[in-house]
Amino acid sequence: MTGSLNRVRPLLAILFVLLAVNFMAAQTVRHPSHLTPNGKGWGTETEIGPEEDQAPTKGAVVSGNGISYHGGPVMKASPVPVYFIWYGNWTNGPHASDSQTTINLLDSLFSSGGIGGSGYEGINTTYGDNSGNVSGGLQLTQSTFDNYSRGTRLTDSGVQAVVSSAISSGRLPNDPNGIYFVLTSSDVRESSGFCTRYCGWHTSGTISGSDIKYSFVGNPDRCPSACEAQTTSPNGDSGADGMASIMAHESEEAASDPDLNAWYDSSGAENADKCAWKFGPLSTAPNGSRYNETMGGHNWLIQMNWENARGGGCDQTLGGTFYTN
Repeated sequence: MTGSLNRVRPLLAILFVLLAVNFMAAQTVRHPSHLTPNGKGWGTETEIGPEEDQAPTKGAVVSGNGISYHGGPVMKASPVPVYFIWYGNWTNGPHASDSQTTINLLDSLFSSGGIGGSGYEGINTTYGDNSGNVSGGLQLTQSTFDNYSRGTRLTDSGVQAVVSSAISSGRLPNDPNGIYFVLTSSDVRESSGFCTRYCGWHTSGTISGSDIKYSFVGNPDRCPSACEAQTTSPNGDSGADGMASIMAHESEEAASDPDLNAWYDSSGAENADKCAWKFGPLSTAPNGSRYNETMGGHNWLIQMNWENARGGGCDQTLGGTFYTN
């Protein structure tokens, strides 16, 4: 394996009350003004003083909306290239969602006409660094498969090794401007807390000499009560629909805080963390499931994102109404 594992940033895993208890329990023992993202869904103590929370006043940085800039870069490529690594059994795995159907659905969400360039992803254009803003564009560029190269139990370093192998073998390009998703079938366990402490995470690491941004997202059909908002889904594929919401969350954070040193609040929460498991107004699909976004020719139930404007708040589209649940 090449590269060194940096801090990781997860999506909070436990829904409703259980999620709130775990999140607050992790925070109550630390002073909020000294918290930075630690990669597991909560803030951690750091030797960086409170003065580091002061946002620079030049460039594309806008502050004062409930989230602070800490000096790091954002992803400004237009669009940001996205790479999928389908890890495990995506043909006939343990759950029906371990299938080509899931691949097709998520491909459609991240391909042309999907989430990239949508009003939803446009929320991320309110985040910038000293040279420009996040573009709000995402584009699935290339995919590859990995047939359990590191078994059914992945560690955090194992996830990085999967990304490293895909790049060093030439199956995917070495692209420091892109986001690499390691997407695991439902029989794969991520040992640092998938299904018990988080549903997904993102980070960056030095791989093949480049600063590579990557994310882990498992099939939430492994633990629907923890990582799926509903088990009857608008696309008839609960795993794909659950992954879509988690992947949207992680892509927002990867673009606005790729190296975990750009945008987060005093508790260590990144933009999507501030809206975790909040969806806003919902519509009802013919099968009785709920949805709040229509992208890539499909309906989706996707968590809102924090808009860094107008005082700050969670919304479904750039410039839309703010909602609290």
